[in-house]
Amino acid sequence: MRRVLTAVSLLTLMLINTLVLIGPLLLTALLKLLLPGRRLKAICSRAVMWVAETWAEISKAIFALLTPTEWDIRGMSELRRDTSYLVISNHQSWVDVPALVEALNNKAPYFKFFLKRELIWLPLLGLAFWALDYPFMKRYSKEYLERHPEKKGKDLEITRRACEKFRDIPVTIVNFPEGKIFTAAEHARQNSPYRHLLRPKSGGLAFVLAALGEDLDALLDFTIVYPGERVPRLWELISGQVSKVIVDIQTRRLDPALWQGDYANDPAFRRFMHQWVGRLWEEKDQRITALKAENAEAADRH
Repeated sequence: MRRVLTAVSLLTLMLINTLVLIGPLLLTALLKLLLPGRRLKAICSRAVMWVAETWAEISKAIFALLTPTEWDIRGMSELRRDTSYLVISNHQSWVDVPALVEALNNKAPYFKFFLKRELIWLPLLGLAFWALDYPFMKRYSKEYLERHPEKKGKDLEITRRACEKFRDIPVTIVNFPEGKIFTAAEHARQNSPYRHLLRPKSGGLAFVLAALGEDLDALLDFTIVYPGERVPRLWELISGQVSKVIVDIQTRRLDPALWQGDYANDPAFRRFMHQWVGRLWEEKDQRITALKAENAEAADRH
């Protein structure tokens, strides 16, 4: 019963937080849509970002008030708000998203995901995504390009235009290279060579880097670890059943060679990207093992 009360209280406060701040966010989004000139639109963008960051900070306070979760975040001292980042992370649970908020909000530029272009038509949410400058991308399938070769390269051109605004302001772009949440069944199906991870995909990262590479200053390599015997679900977090989450952040240099090739048409560049992501994933797998062992030893001492 106590867990249900915790979850209901948390969700109620989160709903109030959202209802109070969604109005100013959408109003500012409409002003951004209607006002002329880049300067006024930029002011509106900053205002929308402030509302979103305020929502996230209040949400963090709600979690701190009602749940016992210890957020053990390492490497956060190197983060800067005036720097543009690409974030890559392993993906095990919807709890990963609150972990990103805990680590990044008010420490780095407000984080964004690349979204499918069709999501802009979602009621209210589409306007909010647009106001928050979430980049909308257009991806053509291999089959479509075979039927319409004249569209080759157009998807990247569209995405690059969508990202032009990031040349004026710092940005944090988040990517989950595994493409889906880790499960034992999916791990076995893929015959993954990693102990704790699914096979990473390099195509999405190549697309992001081709569109934004020159405007990104560093890579934030996130490793999220749940020290318990199994990965918690979101329900367990909001009902106060998650005792600890470890977020290890490694800041890495981005090699300009990562966005100077043609991923779609150059097999050698594709191999280069596969190998780069593979090395990151090998190191991440070893780091997860080390962090779990370190946490277990600390628990034994206490």
